[in-house]
Amino acid sequence: MRRRHLLAGTAAGVVALGLNPAAAHAQRPGASAAPDLHLGDLPVVGRVRARNAMEHLHVLSERIGQRIGGTESEHRARDYLARVLRDLRYRVELQPFPAPDKYLSQLALPDGTRWHAGASRSGALGVTARGPVVDLDAGATLPDDLTGKIALLVNLPTGSTAAVEAARRGAAAVLIGRVSTPPAGKTSAFSPALAENVAPPVLGIAQVQVERLRAAGAVELTVSTTAHTNLTSYNVIAERPATFPGSDGVVMVTAHYDSVPGSPGANDDGSGTVLALELARVLRLLPTRKALRFALWGSEEQGLIGSRYYVNQLAEAEAARITGVFQNDMVATSHGPATAYWLLSVDGTANAATSEVAAAAARLGYGARVHGPTPRGSSDHVPFHERGIAAANFSWRGEGGPHELEPLYHTPEDTIAANVSPQRLQVSLELIGAAAYRLAASR
Repeated sequence: MRRRHLLAGTAAGVVALGLNPAAAHAQRPGASAAPDLHLGDLPVVGRVRARNAMEHLHVLSERIGQRIGGTESEHRARDYLARVLRDLRYRVELQPFPAPDKYLSQLALPDGTRWHAGASRSGALGVTARGPVVDLDAGATLPDDLTGKIALLVNLPTGSTAAVEAARRGAAAVLIGRVSTPPAGKTSAFSPALAENVAPPVLGIAQVQVERLRAAGAVELTVSTTAHTNLTSYNVIAERPATFPGSDGVVMVTAHYDSVPGSPGANDDGSGTVLALELARVLRLLPTRKALRFALWGSEEQGLIGSRYYVNQLAEAEAARITGVFQNDMVATSHGPATAYWLLSVDGTANAATSEVAAAAARLGYGARVHGPTPRGSSDHVPFHERGIAAANFSWRGEGGPHELEPLYHTPEDTIAANVSPQRLQVSLELIGAAAYRLAASR
């Protein structure tokens, strides 16, 4: 009787939402087969829209940009996410936790272009320096006098003292970069470690920044460094209760909203974050037997700090309520070879989350695109797995394995224009939406 009531509620929702069942049953973009949808799929796949999620992504990746754990940039994103979820009538909690110190920098070119990068704690912090860039390559030989110059050092060999020596010879600032060649991905900004403290600021810049500086020649550059200490990062948790009796369970849809220094984090993981926001919109009024909880993690890039803090705070009874965690990390890359949608559990075995997504893929006609489950950590499903909770990460990557990341991963070029496919985002929305709703509607 209860199941009939739930299905009746779902059917009523299809009608009330004004869905066109024929359109919902049409072959999905990028699918290899026609769909065979269940009744509960209709109000999800008929309503999720990548274009809605993309509106949020423009705010996160372009208006806010880099979102560094515990800093003001991440807090701006936190406030935006909380506002969106509260407007959807979710009960929203901001969960604070301590985050590591950050050492960051900014580079300003004469044309007004500004880049973000990392900084070394061994160099001057809280200062600004100006001067022409001089390319010293790997620092095998250095000019006797670098006074007033900004030294650019690239691909320093292990044990090199060139950065320290450039500082001793009067460099106004030292830029350290790394350049890789295909098929390796491009390198990201970083905070360099030096063997000793030096007087000028020392920056760790990304490959694309090295390439553009070299193309510009002896361009005048202004650099600044900042130390961010005593930081607090936040998880954004939003929940709505079950609408039908029959289970005390919770289904979670999750992503991390921070990014690495220098990167606007469009795909990693702005894409997963906006997927969660769009599913929160679509699922908020649908009948379920389990509570729906959306969690957006802070400080993932420093070692899963936000999700680990959340899991560690769970009482045993609360942890036991969670029946499945759908973690979405890098779900929309436009990188051509990333044609496989991977189901990634820590130990490579199937669980409630991977099984529901695999079943949703079969119903939607995406079965040929879906691979796994296969073993992979390195995202926020790990702390849940360690607590014995069914959890998995979902991501677009290469056919050869989940290690095949797009070359723009963690770089300043992880932008909407260069690294996001609305079509792949739509597939991700449909798969996770259909899977999470089916699990939430089940006993």
